[in-house]
Amino acid sequence: MSFVALDTGTIVEYVDLDGRFHSQATAIFDSIRTGRILGLIAHPILAETYHVSLRVYERLQLEQPEKRARSLLEWLYRSPNIELAEPTLKLALTAGKLKKEFSLALTDAYVIASSKLYKGKAVFRTREKEIEERMSELGKSYNLVFLEDYS
Repeated sequence: MSFVALDTGTIVEYVDLDGRFHSQATAIFDSIRTGRILGLIAHPILAETYHVSLRVYERLQLEQPEKRARSLLEWLYRSPNIELAEPTLKLALTAGKLKKEFSLALTDAYVIASSKLYKGKAVFRTREKEIEERMSELGKSYNLVFLEDYS
């Protein structure tokens, strides 16, 4: 079974019906839900997802945004086709090395490190500046996918 390590942006695009890449994120989550692929989430992504989804729910003026954000995290945590990346020393070291070598955001480093250790793909919404600047180097060793490429 193949893994896709999910970045916060991909998860948020899925829950934001007005998101620019909502349909692309939905296709990924449909594949996860049906078991065609397995989702992988590094623990720091859960915290960031709570924070960002809460802001989205507030922006959309939905009722009980905190409850919605918590429900999203609980669904991700309990989903049978989504695994949390095991918080091992190897994962922490790999993420730390990626952060240093490529000047990445810590959460991006965790997504890429998780994808590498679980032999999957790292799925991001867009190429953020830090990744774009080092894409030729990153692409040699890591399998990165961007929702923006499928719009």
